[in-house]
Amino acid sequence: MGTALVYHEDMTAARLLWDDPECEIECPERLTTALERLQQRGLEQRCLQLAAREASEAELGLVHSPEYVALVRGTQALGTGELQTLSGQYDAVYFHPSTFHCARLAVGAALQLVDAVLAGAVRNGLALVRPPGHHSQRAAANGFCVFNNVAIAARHAQRQHGLHRILIVDWDVHHGQGIQYIFEDDPSVLYFSWHRYEHGRFWPYLRESNADAVGQGPGLGFTVNLPWNQVGMGNADYVAAFLHVLLPVAFEFNPELVLVSAGFDSAIGDPEGQMQATPECFAHLTQLLQVLAGGRVCAVLECPGVHPECPGSPGPSLDEPPAARPHEALAQDRALTALGKVLYLLDRILDGQVSSGIAVTPACAAAATLDVAIRCGLSHGAQRLLCLAVGQLDRPPDLTDDGRNLWLNIGGKEAAALSMFHVSVPLPGTTGGFLSCVLALVLPLAYSFQPDLVLVALGPAHGLRDPQAALLAALLRGPAGGRVLALVDEESTPQLAVVLARVLHGEAAPSLGPFSMASPEDVQALMQLRGQLEPRWKMLQVASEAGGPGSG
Repeated sequence: MGTALVYHEDMTAARLLWDDPECEIECPERLTTALERLQQRGLEQRCLQLAAREASEAELGLVHSPEYVALVRGTQALGTGELQTLSGQYDAVYFHPSTFHCARLAVGAALQLVDAVLAGAVRNGLALVRPPGHHSQRAAANGFCVFNNVAIAARHAQRQHGLHRILIVDWDVHHGQGIQYIFEDDPSVLYFSWHRYEHGRFWPYLRESNADAVGQGPGLGFTVNLPWNQVGMGNADYVAAFLHVLLPVAFEFNPELVLVSAGFDSAIGDPEGQMQATPECFAHLTQLLQVLAGGRVCAVLECPGVHPECPGSPGPSLDEPPAARPHEALAQDRALTALGKVLYLLDRILDGQVSSGIAVTPACAAAATLDVAIRCGLSHGAQRLLCLAVGQLDRPPDLTDDGRNLWLNIGGKEAAALSMFHVSVPLPGTTGGFLSCVLALVLPLAYSFQPDLVLVALGPAHGLRDPQAALLAALLRGPAGGRVLALVDEESTPQLAVVLARVLHGEAAPSLGPFSMASPEDVQALMQLRGQLEPRWKMLQVASEAGGPGSG
């Protein structure tokens, strides 16, 4: 279960045949350069490589009108002058005699990727395609886009695989109005787009790109637009948008498949987008999406820009035997034996031999083991250590608030910020309450703190169900670059360690089950706690136009 990479060199055939500064950036090199980068970093070889096929005209008809498909088919026989005249009828589009072939390959690549993921041949994948698709509409080319690759892939997943809930995430810097139009009255597809908007003064200059365009009819509420009204948005803005806007809605929607319209003109260095997010940010965004839909994520290239980094990490080490240490003679003592295993794993994580690890600790030694792990982590190379303690685990009394450690306790008696680096919150009793705690508090703090190492300690009577614990571990891989050490109380379910090992290895977390709303008490406690912490932690400083904290 790896990652698929879908590509075909024929997609480089179409190119601009006349002078048009607006269209010249949609060139073959944006594909070949991306592929070269993947090859240079050894990532292409690690993927299951699939050659794109041409989509059939019936598959194009899942979204586009027969008349429009026939018009594009006819471009194969046109001369340069005729192609230029036809192109002028659309906004920022050019046609080439190879366009029909290239565009069918682009759609076919997206379909092959979806088929491979839904058949279980791979866990996820990337389709390197051109022309892009998210601006294309039922009967019109638009913005370099001829056929709507992602929209057709969504319809294909519904028709051929029987899916009922598909999430489309569009992180291109331009609004994908084509996708929005196609699904705006369809509650089976949740469409999320962030885009440069500037109060309608940025292309495609549409009123319906604003935040109040939320779908219509049965699809009301299934379109989520996040318009950026200024340039320079960076990593923190993008991650905050996922944590505070996209993921809360996505978890409630509970998609069976995630499709990404992956335009990287929203990254730093793109002269038109003028945003500041680094390539690494998109790796974090991808990892956040992988906790949805059982990890079934298909990214399809959209507009020009930098290429995505493909994160990969070695698997976690599961309760390995301890190396020789001074207390080895006391190996019969269960507490010391467990401590030896924890220190062994900690050393290997901090020196880069493994990315993550799991150790089972006796209930009588859970607090002491965690105390030693924190101190050793800070003294052996970690500059900033995040400890997420769940259950009856007290913070070591002499742990200082020097900015090197952040202690978060889920399962405390009351919501309290005893300091900016010592936070406690009761364990919410509902799925919605748990997700709100994680997305609106734990992850914003974790990404703001930027730890070198995360300790997840599930102490006695921690109260988490296995899927909840797995989701926590999976999400906390991102802020620390995968360096997570999980300490599991021996009285937890035997299956818990197995589930944690899988998610730390990169597999998807199991479903949380039916969604239930957060209780008013949990919401009030969370809002109060956020209010206390907002002055110190910037990723908590999120407000709606009405001024409500944490509402996006």
